[in-house]
Amino acid sequence: MTSLRIVYITAKNKKEAKKIGEGLVKARLAACVNIIDGMESIYRWEGKIERAGECVLIAKTRKALVLPVIKKVKSLHSYSCPCIISLPILEGNKDYLKWIEGETKI
Repeated sequence: MTSLRIVYITAKNKKEAKKIGEGLVKARLAACVNIIDGMESIYRWEGKIERAGECVLIAKTRKALVLPVIKKVKSLHSYSCPCIISLPILEGNKDYLKWIEGETKI
């Protein structure tokens, strides 16, 4: 089932994460989006070390939809350079993986 992907996204807060998650599911670009609140990020931005509270989004989708997911997230996101990365789903519950396929559009 290498045609399926997890897309890891960060957002500035839960309100923005919900807006992004709902946008992806409504557009059938993701079957499901999990939101994990309360993450702390430490990163270098414009030459200095930054710290920020963020939310993590984990979207389940198809490989063919990763680029449209990235475009949609960027259109809804407040960051100029949001974290959006795709990871392959190598194995899993076959029923769940079929559900992801059925809930997303190509």
